Amino acid sequence: MNPQTIDAYIETFPAEVQVILQKVRAAIRKAAPDAEEVISYRMPSFKQDGHLVYFGAFKKHIGLFPPVRDEKLRAAASAYAGEKGNLRFPFDRPIPYGLIGRIVKSRLKENLAKSAKKGTGKRRA
Repeated sequence: MNPQTIDAYIETFPAEVQVILQKVRAAIRKAAPDAEEVISYRMPSFKQDGHLVYFGAFKKHIGLFPPVRDEKLRAAASAYAGEKGNLRFPFDRPIPYGLIGRIVKSRLKENLAKSAKKGTGKRRA
């Protein structure tokens, strides 16, 4: 599988997983409406002044790959913590779309602050 767009990536999964992936995508888009959708490392990703998050579907879960630095968010996401800082949202439990949005907003804030420090930021949150 080597999709070139997020739509193409999502289309490779069963219908019930496609619905979840579209909702994850919508939660990210709502949190970062100006972010660019890309495929990176064969996974959907959103970029704005750097990568915000990657996400993908696996056999038993949805994976979200952000470095969660905010302590409150880290505590809220601890039930989903996987290896190397990724988050795993099992298919047999409700997907926390609100938490995903909060994580993306936090990452966007970090990216924009870093870009502003460098003088390269182009967009505001």
